[in-house]
Amino acid sequence: MARVLAVFAVAALLSGCTAPAPGAPPPGVVYVGPTYVSPGPGYEWHYHHGYGWGWWHPRYGWHRGWR
Repeated sequence: MARVLAVFAVAALLSGCTAPAPGAPPPGVVYVGPTYVSPGPGYEWHYHHGYGWGWWHPRYGWHRGWR
């Protein structure tokens, strides 16, 4: 039984059936680096499907009003 589960686990890893990380762009989106410094501690460079790349904070949201 353990061998069967191991085979399924390896197949799942190789198939790409995992959810993208939060803030990760979908396939085919070109990475664009930051154009200005982080607005403060805790901000991370993330991708927004409507606005593109920008600074995002888990508590305050998008810098410069992105929602």
